Amino acid sequence: MARHSRQHNVLPGFNLALGYTLVYLSLVVLIPLSAVFIKSSSLSVADFWAVVSAPRVMASYKVSFGLSLVAAAINSVFGVLLAWALVRYSFPGRKLVDALVDLPFALPTAVAGIALTALYAGNGWLGRMLETSGFFSGAILPALWLRLGGSVESAESLAIFCAQYLGFSVKVAYTPLGILVALIFIGLPFVVRTVQPILEDMDTEIEEAAASLGAHRGQTFLRVVLPILLPALLTGFALAFARAVGEYGSVIFIAGNMPFVSEITPLMIITKLEQYDYVGATAVASVMLVLSFLLLLVINFLQAWSNGRVRKGR
Repeated sequence: MARHSRQHNVLPGFNLALGYTLVYLSLVVLIPLSAVFIKSSSLSVADFWAVVSAPRVMASYKVSFGLSLVAAAINSVFGVLLAWALVRYSFPGRKLVDALVDLPFALPTAVAGIALTALYAGNGWLGRMLETSGFFSGAILPALWLRLGGSVESAESLAIFCAQYLGFSVKVAYTPLGILVALIFIGLPFVVRTVQPILEDMDTEIEEAAASLGAHRGQTFLRVVLPILLPALLTGFALAFARAVGEYGSVIFIAGNMPFVSEITPLMIITKLEQYDYVGATAVASVMLVLSFLLLLVINFLQAWSNGRVRKGR
C-alpha cells in the first residue's frame, strides 16, 4: 500500500496564505499608491514636468534630500560610536541609554518637533545660549580659566576680550540647521539598531589577534572591524536617509517653513492640498514615491549583502 508523503500543516497552505497576502497588500498599499499615479496622470507630460520642476519645489527637494543625506552621514558616525559603547562597555545607566535609543521610534513625531523647538528656540534653554553672542567664548573660556587657578580680574578681562573678538551666535530653530537637528534625532536609532547586532556577534578575539600582530587601535578598527560593519552600516545609513526624506511631524515645527530656505517637500504637498491643487500634490507625491521605492530597493540589496557577509564570516 502506497504511503502518502503529503504533510498537513496546521497553518494555511501556500495558495491560501498567498491569496490573503495579495489581497491585504492591495487594499493597504497597492491601491492607495496607484491612486497617486492615476490622479497625476491627468496632467500632460509638459504640465507634469512644470509642476515637479518648479523653482519652489526644486528648492524643497534640495532641502529634504540634502539635509537628509547630511543627517544620515552624521548618524552613521555617532551611531557606530553609540552602538560600540553599548556593546563593548559596562557603565552605570547602560540599560537606560539603550532604552532611550528607541525613544524616537515610540515618541510621536509632533511631540518631538515641539520639544526640539522649545529647546532650541530663541527663548529656549539651549537656544538662548546658542543665540547669545559670545556665550561659549565669553562664558565658558573664562570659567575654565578660573578652574585652572586664574584670578577673577584676569577672567573678567578674558571675558571682555572674547566678547569683542571671539563672539558668535548660532540660530537653530526656524532654520535649515533646525531641520538637520530634527532629522538626526529621528534617524539615529536606525543606525544603532542595525550595527548593534553585528557588534554583538563579532568575536573580540579578532581585535586581539590584530593587536598581537602589531596593529594599533586605528588600524584595527579601519582594517578589521570596519569591513565587517560596513554592510550593516550602509544599511543603517540608507534606512536613516529614507526615514528622513519623508519626515514631516518633527520637522514642521522647527523648520520655519520659509520658501526657498527651510521648506521641505512633504510641506509642499500639504500646501498644494490646502490650495485644492490635488493634481499638483499627487504629482509631487509621485516623485517622492518613486524616489522612496528606489531607496527601498537599495536598502533590500544592502540587507542581502550584509546577510551574505555575515554567513560567510561564520
